Amino acid sequence: MAESDDEFFDCPADDGVAMHVTKVQSSNGSAKPAFQRNHILASTSSSIGGLSTADDITSNVDVWDGRSMLPCTSHSRSNFSVWSFLKQCIGKELSKITMPVIFNEPLSFLQRVVEYMEYEPLIERASRSDDPIERHELITAFAVSATASNWDRIGKPFNPLLGETYELDRPDLGIRVVCEQVSHHPPVSAFHMESDIFIFHGAVHPKLKFWGKSVEVTPKGVITLYLKRHKEAYSWQNVNCCVHNIIVGKLWIEHYGAMEVTNHMTMNKAILNFRPCGWFGRDLHKIEGFLLDNNKRKLRAFYGKWVEALYSYDVDVWEEYLKACAGAGVGNPIDSNPRSGSSGKERPISHVDYNTSRPVLSKTQSEPVMAAADADNVPDEVPVKGASCDLNLPSQKRLWLVTHKPDDANRYYSFTRFALLLNELSDEMKTKIAPTDCRFRPDMRKMEEGDIDASGEEKTRIEELQRAARKDRKKQHKPESEPLWFKLGTNPYTGKEDWLFTGEYWKRDWRRCPRIY
Repeated sequence: MAESDDEFFDCPADDGVAMHVTKVQSSNGSAKPAFQRNHILASTSSSIGGLSTADDITSNVDVWDGRSMLPCTSHSRSNFSVWSFLKQCIGKELSKITMPVIFNEPLSFLQRVVEYMEYEPLIERASRSDDPIERHELITAFAVSATASNWDRIGKPFNPLLGETYELDRPDLGIRVVCEQVSHHPPVSAFHMESDIFIFHGAVHPKLKFWGKSVEVTPKGVITLYLKRHKEAYSWQNVNCCVHNIIVGKLWIEHYGAMEVTNHMTMNKAILNFRPCGWFGRDLHKIEGFLLDNNKRKLRAFYGKWVEALYSYDVDVWEEYLKACAGAGVGNPIDSNPRSGSSGKERPISHVDYNTSRPVLSKTQSEPVMAAADADNVPDEVPVKGASCDLNLPSQKRLWLVTHKPDDANRYYSFTRFALLLNELSDEMKTKIAPTDCRFRPDMRKMEEGDIDASGEEKTRIEELQRAARKDRKKQHKPESEPLWFKLGTNPYTGKEDWLFTGEYWKRDWRRCPRIY
């Protein structure tokens, strides 16, 4: 196992690469609470969103105020035999299997979806920009940012019950969010987030499979973001997630696969490849790709890590950098790692065919990457984040920088400061939110309070209540319960079927809400 973060590193700055470039200093800024909207965006020599300096970018931060800890620390899984349960699940769809509560964290999947809003300032910056390429860069960074909170976070969110909802109403920040579980089999979570600047909506159908040493999560479903000022719509799908060392060792997470962020006005596409870990952790956490116009011409290059930051580069500068690395015999930042014994020349720079906009994998897309590569091909040790992905190339732009988790995050399910507030329930909220809101879930509340046995009992009770309601509808020949706040329609930008928000939720008439808890 690596003894320091430097065991996994990018192309070093002092490796003899003759680039003769001027180093660009990154902003370090003053330390601020992680819960503030800080460290979201920074620039080097180029301005972003009309801002010319890092100081401009980190000033006037809005605060997502809320609690900074949970009522009780996270529970230990050390005395639970994961294998005794999972050995009967190999190759099966886990969303159809009742999981022991010990696997969970005290949040619903609906709340996990809302964690997108942690980096909402990226959308604001995109809206302010008059450059369509810059807007696309920032929306791509926003799409990537959703993966960051998963680092070192191995608790499974509670599966939402049919009809379960979640709202986040922040008039002080001008943001409103509504989520609803619109289908149980298959499980589909619909969401709608909006402000004066944007509309962000979609439906996610997570599929989980157990492959022996790992669990793979495929978050099916298209996500759409509309910028009101520019009348631009962007859409993308999230990449796969894999949890390793399910049987033995400490759990760790990686993301892999292709992400394509399309601007439906210009038809430009940002195509990113989240690299699978591979042998010896060579490609751990790394992202690379290009922004292409509708003629497949490269407009910008992207490089970064989903656990740290995303940068964009002038295409000519990026390609010159790769040539310089290859000429010096140190490979490129995608392939280099001292533990691999690799020269960096045996693999292509990308697994994405940028001419066809299609990812090229070792197997068909229908096969999971880790199943194709075999879990034995990845390190059993818990990987580290590695050295910085900041290459300090001329005119680079740092589009996004991860907000560090609290120092005591490992005591609270490795939650971010944003995640800590999502299940907070004040007296004012109790009289305002829908009775189906997942803040009222007794099993999640008991887990948050540290009573795991009671949490398991409540989880069983409300799942049986849901099964009984479904049987009653079947006996009475009634259709499956209809969603209250979303309806099936056609996404006006993708042309595909989608769950669309009706707007009725904000009337706050809860008389039709079912009893699900």
